[in-house]
Amino acid sequence: MSHAPESVDPVQLGAYFALIEVTSLLRHAIEQQLREDGSISFVQFQILARLDRWSPDGSRGMTDLADSIVFSRSGLTYQAGLLEKAGLVTRTPTPGDERATTVTITDAGRALLAKVFPGHTEVVTRMLFDPLPRADAQTLAALLTPVRDHMRATPPRSAAPRRRKKSP
Repeated sequence: MSHAPESVDPVQLGAYFALIEVTSLLRHAIEQQLREDGSISFVQFQILARLDRWSPDGSRGMTDLADSIVFSRSGLTYQAGLLEKAGLVTRTPTPGDERATTVTITDAGRALLAKVFPGHTEVVTRMLFDPLPRADAQTLAALLTPVRDHMRATPPRSAAPRRRKKSP
């Protein structure tokens, strides 16, 4: 016997779809700006920005970095490899843990970030904040922060056990 689906609150559903659409439109515009101004993807920008702006020495462990930008470990390894080939980051073994890798932003990575950041800020401001009075932007931050914290309270993806393929 199947159960009838629970009714969906129309206000919550509307908020959900508005959030998804805003996020998609903003990300598309940011991707376009980053490609035009710096020939990098949004994920590559996030890697460089996290290393430059949120790490005192410009370095982070790969797993921690993947969790902070909500990206798979394998995807981050690939993107970090592309950034390393471009001379924007370096990857080194983490001291004391032979299985771990530390990624560090280079001077060239900082220079590229400085080049794309003004355009990035302009897109975010124009698309997200210009339509809102400052008080509404503060309210938006106040609303999203506990939601983000709630979502981050679950263990990061890197802490989740890996699925094992079943043997034939």
